[in-house]
Amino acid sequence: MYLEGSPFEVGLINGILTRELIQYQEEVFVARLREMVPSPRYINALKYFIAWFNRDMDEYVPKDNQEEIYGVSMAASPEFEFIAPNYQRILNYHAAHDIGHAMQNLNLVGCTAFAAWNGDSEDSTLIIGRNFDFYMGEDFARNKIVVFLNPDKGYRLMMLTWGGMTGVVSGMNEKGLTITLNSAKSSIPWKAKTPVSILARIILQYAATTDEAIKIARENQTFVSESFLIGSARENKAVLIEKSPEKTGVFAPSGSRLIVTNHFQGETFSRDKLTTESMAESASPYRFQRVEELLNQNPALNPVSAAGILRDRKGLKNADIGLGNEKAINQLIAHHSVIFKPAELKVWISTEPYQEGAYLCYDLNAVFNGKLDFRNEIDIRELTIPADTFLLSGEWTRYREYLKTTTWLKNRLDRKHSGFLTEAFINHYLNLNPGYYYPYFLAGRYYSLSGLPAKAAELFKTSLAKEIPRKVDREEVEAALKDVKEK
Repeated sequence: MYLEGSPFEVGLINGILTRELIQYQEEVFVARLREMVPSPRYINALKYFIAWFNRDMDEYVPKDNQEEIYGVSMAASPEFEFIAPNYQRILNYHAAHDIGHAMQNLNLVGCTAFAAWNGDSEDSTLIIGRNFDFYMGEDFARNKIVVFLNPDKGYRLMMLTWGGMTGVVSGMNEKGLTITLNSAKSSIPWKAKTPVSILARIILQYAATTDEAIKIARENQTFVSESFLIGSARENKAVLIEKSPEKTGVFAPSGSRLIVTNHFQGETFSRDKLTTESMAESASPYRFQRVEELLNQNPALNPVSAAGILRDRKGLKNADIGLGNEKAINQLIAHHSVIFKPAELKVWISTEPYQEGAYLCYDLNAVFNGKLDFRNEIDIRELTIPADTFLLSGEWTRYREYLKTTTWLKNRLDRKHSGFLTEAFINHYLNLNPGYYYPYFLAGRYYSLSGLPAKAAELFKTSLAKEIPRKVDREEVEAALKDVKEK
């Protein structure tokens, strides 16, 4: 989608072109919320809490961005006005990413990114890869929009987004400045300020260098902690802006590569309690080490090898840690995955599912300075990175069955059902994703509910022997084992 004009014009045209996608996105978003919070009473309470929490957000969102969001909101469906009027609703959705970050135990976010330049990239120019693992269900990730924006103020830019979203989570401007977001552990906020995607959009639209990006970041207040990976074609380097509601730090590596997962690295935050807690309790340090391991194996990084790293499903030393493990770079939940070559103004964007489909290449030079026919595909076909052969494997087929069976089984176990599975079915289920801890945990729960504590304990012990992603997950299995031992 190509947009140009004043903020309101850009938003209005965006809404006209993507009306069906905006309405679809809101439908699946609200459906996912209802799935996560099934009680209508709690949903209603959540509505009023969000309204109170976001009560002053407009004070922290620049007028231009508000006008653009207002233009988009004119295409929103009246079906959801029971939540809020269209404009307030679409504005508030821009903070959903932040609220997901703050609520770490919902396991909505766990992104991975890396950058290499000079001696660590194939042609010495900067290359950046990132997985955006913001998970609100597979339906939410189904439709993605590649936006090319020519605003009446600031720099022309591209961003990868979805219906109704005007903020940036992955993008590059015409000066070869890139920005991607990675969450960090946050304290529970009490009031919304600038959503991180809006701050990223402001940086992308008005910064050409890392110093300009840092200045903009310092001038704005956010209500969650976030890392902003900034790549610069002009400087041929990348830096990390680390920002919390209280302070802003900058981390610039001593070498020519940068790895970002979900913990802060710079001096400003390295001794903070939240940083040390995050590193002890989350999958972030493990994933960081795995990226480091793979970068060491690919010393001359190029787009194809970057895609290979972004698709990696293994643990340290190629260990089998199960599919869907948060300790893996590829958790098989990615909304999208991107690769940037800022010096060439090229970007590769993954197609579904996750980052497993082909990466399509777009050239910002051709979009903004050429005469492209937007009635046809505009990606550079000869630079496409093919789909992962994993999609043709039996392992992929089994994993799809595992996801479907897990949802069904967990739903029944949460309702305390018992005695409805055969031994053969349980063995088949465990073989669908044998390296992962979670199927053993669910099977153990089934045996515990069915009055077979010895079998439950055996499965809980097997689960504990696997590579469990987070401290809270391990504690859940340990508590279940302790419970059956006491029976």
